[in-house]
Amino acid sequence: MTSTAIEAQGRFNLKKSRSVRFMLFGVAGVMLLAVTQTFAKTPTSDITSSGTWSIAVAWSIPILMAGLGGIFSERAGVVNIGLEGMMIVGTWAGAVGTILVDPWFGLVLAAAAGSIGGLIMAVATVSFQVDHIIAGVAINVLAVGTRYGSDLFFPKYGGSITQSPTLTAPATFDIPLLGPMFRAIEDKAWFLVSDVAGILGGFFIHTTWFTLALIALVPFSTWVLWRTAFGLRLRSAGEHPIAADSLGVSVYKYKYYGVVISGALAGVGGGFLSVVLTGIYKEGQTVGKGFIGIATMLFGNYHPVGTAGGALLFGFAETLRLRDPAAPHGLILGIAIVLGLALLYYLIKRNWKRVTVVGLVFALMAWTYATTTSVIPEIPKITPHIAVLVVLLFFSARLRPPAADGIPYRRGDH
Repeated sequence: MTSTAIEAQGRFNLKKSRSVRFMLFGVAGVMLLAVTQTFAKTPTSDITSSGTWSIAVAWSIPILMAGLGGIFSERAGVVNIGLEGMMIVGTWAGAVGTILVDPWFGLVLAAAAGSIGGLIMAVATVSFQVDHIIAGVAINVLAVGTRYGSDLFFPKYGGSITQSPTLTAPATFDIPLLGPMFRAIEDKAWFLVSDVAGILGGFFIHTTWFTLALIALVPFSTWVLWRTAFGLRLRSAGEHPIAADSLGVSVYKYKYYGVVISGALAGVGGGFLSVVLTGIYKEGQTVGKGFIGIATMLFGNYHPVGTAGGALLFGFAETLRLRDPAAPHGLILGIAIVLGLALLYYLIKRNWKRVTVVGLVFALMAWTYATTTSVIPEIPKITPHIAVLVVLLFFSARLRPPAADGIPYRRGDH
């Protein structure tokens, strides 16, 4: 067998194993939610309902767009922590475009505003070799300047310096055949089967064309990055820019592409937040979703599919606190089950350091669940941020960032 055939087979096996892992994680997650909903001592019906997951999908979109933006930027070798600022600009521009024309124009204007932020970031980091972290912080600070634009624009239409008037909300609809089918199965209340139907049904009910279009960016981004010449050149700029340059790839140009695309995606995520999710622009409404998007990128190990899973997890955490006060307490049982399985795994591996840490947290969760019937109201509000810390703690060890990520590149220095 030739070396080329061996490499191709290795890539195929890696891809296959990754797909199997995603599938197994998904099945395990659904089973955990089904068990939690069935056996939680505090009655709850919203953990696997289609209504909950419909909202979770919508709330995951801004985080997903920031995560995808981070992938394009970092695959090109630029660390972009300015995603939060680009989202802020996107929320403002989305509201302005919706007021002037319609929601579609609002999202286009949001993407354009975010891409301008990405262009500024690219000029600073690629052309002038500014430290990536410093440049990203500067972008986040500059985004506060949208307050000046709000003062000039929104009062003319009945808004104020801190918020816009109510925006025209896009219509929601159920996808024919699939939506009613999953709802019918969900209503049967069959263990696990109805839970799966409820979760899948969340993708097909009360949705919008905006939501479907942005979800489609996940497979599209995967195809672009790993199946096109453009994606290969962009990734080469982040993996080994010297080798890419020697092969005729314009490294500077592809770094610019990556950062500008990341800004456009973050901007459209911000526009989706103000136009589709809330129907109004409010100052500071991103609440760190750009940074959470970076966490989902790490959760997904710089891959769009894994990033989508992480965004859905955060969207689910955000939704539960809004819909069902009993659900967060029920999820303590689910957390205790996961920790118990992890404790058993580390005991078998005889990793005593992790046994101690996981055992203490497991005991705390089990004791909390057994002695309470509700959670402190402030806890669900910070759950997404706690989830970020958990992701960084448990997934940072397996990360495989691009080899030249964050390293300044100047042609001719090497």
